[in-house]
Amino acid sequence: MNAPWKPGMLTVRDPFLAFVSDEWTAEAIRPLVAEQGWSVDKVMKGGLSGAIQSLSVSASPLILLVDLTETDDPASEINNLAEVCEPGTIVIAIGPVNDVRLYRSLVTSGLHDYLLKPLNPDQLRDTIGQARAMAHAPRPLDTAPEKAPCTVAVVGVRGGVGASTIATSLGWLMAERLERTTALLDLDVHFGTAALALDLEPGRGLVDAIDNPSRIDGLFLERAMVKASEKLAILSAEAPISAPVLTDGLAFGQLQDEMRLNFETTIVDLPRSLMIQQPMLVGSAQTIVLVTDLTLAAARDTIRLLAWVKAHAPQVTVLTLANRVQPPAQSEISQSDFEGSIERALDFVIPYDPKLVVQAAKVGKPIAELGRTSRTIAPLIELTQRLCASAEGGGAGSPARRGLLDRFDLKSLLNKRARAD
Repeated sequence: MNAPWKPGMLTVRDPFLAFVSDEWTAEAIRPLVAEQGWSVDKVMKGGLSGAIQSLSVSASPLILLVDLTETDDPASEINNLAEVCEPGTIVIAIGPVNDVRLYRSLVTSGLHDYLLKPLNPDQLRDTIGQARAMAHAPRPLDTAPEKAPCTVAVVGVRGGVGASTIATSLGWLMAERLERTTALLDLDVHFGTAALALDLEPGRGLVDAIDNPSRIDGLFLERAMVKASEKLAILSAEAPISAPVLTDGLAFGQLQDEMRLNFETTIVDLPRSLMIQQPMLVGSAQTIVLVTDLTLAAARDTIRLLAWVKAHAPQVTVLTLANRVQPPAQSEISQSDFEGSIERALDFVIPYDPKLVVQAAKVGKPIAELGRTSRTIAPLIELTQRLCASAEGGGAGSPARRGLLDRFDLKSLLNKRARAD
């Protein structure tokens, strides 16, 4: 029922499973199952709810039969089954309701067929035969060359500089403009906004991963990530603030590893505090994008984080991005003073478009999607191209110098601002 992000994830799958609501139906199905050479033990009680519960912790079969007799709202609840089914599972539903609208709704949801109870053996035999033929039909090979993996960590040097906005837009641009399968991982477990920015429910996938790192694999990602578009999926959380997250970082590292295996691009929205607590989270990235604004506090923290990355992940390329940049008269410090303080040129400067930001928040879309003609978007497109060039070996690094904390002249900048006032 679900569409795979990338074909080829190997799992041991039963050829057939059935979850029925009553013994009479089970007895009607078992002879047909035996005819196919399958074990009659694969016909079990539980109906739709039993199927969802079982498949949430085990691999899906190639062909799945579910009984909707005890389901109050089949058209709605079948979507819960889709969330736990692996790619390529062929689902046959049976039930007592003879309603063409229900039939159309179920087929639109991705079911292969819906059969009425009491079951007609010949009709069920034909349906299973068709499903078998589909399951074993040769699949066209994807001959397109695989894109080089691109892994990016987006870190705000301070809260409120718009790092999450940048991360979400980078994910959308990678998926929609560059047509790369893209994973967006929001590691702000309590207050992340990736799902909110895309008008999605975050789900429990990230919390489950933290609680059970051993479960993390390609199948876990398939079930846990929320699909934002054909090529973009996100993994985020809104964990209760009364429940502190206790982790040694193992789950986060495993998630990044699995995403690199299953997606062409991985964008990690990484809180700066978590980066410092778990240095291995940036060690595996190709590029770190430090998002800042033109303020004294941000200049100070940019210097500190540049020095920290140089010490803990010297192999990683660092790009600096000034976000929400306003005209010089409205900026706390000028771009030239900021660059002089950090002793390197800013790699990207994003002009502030308040109307675009407000509109994007209202409709739940990234600014890159809404502001296609805005001057705010052009630097983001250039950034995505540069990141991909780095993944292909072109290098995203800047020859600019790295800043040092002891060269940051805070007093000089304060005096300049006082004179400007």
